[in-house]
Amino acid sequence: MTPRLALPRIPVLRPLLLLLLVAALAGTGCAKMKGMFKDKDAEEGVPVEQLYDKGHASMVGGNWSHAITVYKRLVAQYPYGPYTEQATMETAYAQFKSGANDDAISTIDRFIRTYPTHRNTVYMYYLRGLVNSNRDTVFMQRVWSLDASRRDLATPMQAYNDFKIVAERYPNSRYAAEARQRMSALRNMFARHELETALYYLQHGAWVAAADRAKYLLETYPQTDGQDDAVAVMAEAYTQLGNEALAADARRVLEQNNPNHPWLRGDWPDYPSRFRKLNPFAGEKSALDNEH
Repeated sequence: MTPRLALPRIPVLRPLLLLLLVAALAGTGCAKMKGMFKDKDAEEGVPVEQLYDKGHASMVGGNWSHAITVYKRLVAQYPYGPYTEQATMETAYAQFKSGANDDAISTIDRFIRTYPTHRNTVYMYYLRGLVNSNRDTVFMQRVWSLDASRRDLATPMQAYNDFKIVAERYPNSRYAAEARQRMSALRNMFARHELETALYYLQHGAWVAAADRAKYLLETYPQTDGQDDAVAVMAEAYTQLGNEALAADARRVLEQNNPNHPWLRGDWPDYPSRFRKLNPFAGEKSALDNEH
C-alpha cells in the first residue's frame, strides 16, 4: 500500500495578515497623498478677504515665495475685483524682491494691459523701471564691483523709458520726482558708456572715432557727469590730428568749465596698468576711476 505523504499545513492566518498589511500601507499612502494637497484644498472656497490677508501677512513678513503662491490661488479663484487687482500688484512686487525679474515684468505687463486706466498703473510703470534697473548683471556688479556702464545697456534703457513714462504721463504723481532722479542717474550711466568707448578709441589712436564719440556724448547727454571728460577727449583727439583750431576751442571750453581738469596739466587720460588686467581679482578700472 502506497504510503500517504504528509502535506505541510498552510497557516490560515498568514493571508489575513498580508491583507491587513496591504490595507495599512494603502491607508498611509492615501494619507500622504491627501497631505500633499492639504494646503491647496484648505484654501478652496476661502473668502477672498481671508486669502488676501494671508498673502499680505506673508508680504509684511518678507516671505515672498509664500505670498506669491497665495496670491496666485486668489487670482485663480477670484479673477475679478479689487482684491484681485491689489494681489496682482503685490505679486509683481514680491517677484521683484525675490529676484524673479522676468516673472515680475510679465505680471506688470499683464496688469497694465488689463487695467490701463487703473489709478495704480503709474506705480506699475515705476515698478517696471525698478525691475529693469535690477536685471541681468546685478549680482556680478555687487559681488565683483563691475561697472554697469560697461555692460549691455538694453535693460537700463528700458528702465529709463519706464521712468520717463512716469515723469511725463504722471508728472503730479508721488513717483514722478524719484523717477526723474533715476532718469538722471541712468543718463550718467549712458554718458559714461559713451565716454569709455571714446577713451578706448583714444588709447588705440583712433582719433577721429574718439572725437566723434565724445561729440555724440555732448549732444545726446548734455549736463551729465562726463561732459568735461568728453571735451578733454575732443581736445586730445584734435591735438593728435593736428587740427589746432578745434583743439584750441576744446581747450578753451574746458578751461572755462573745469580749470582744474588733469588733461590741462598733461595728466589725463591715465590708463590703468596692463598688468592689472592679468589679475582676475583686481576688478575693473579705467582712466575715469582716477581722481581728478
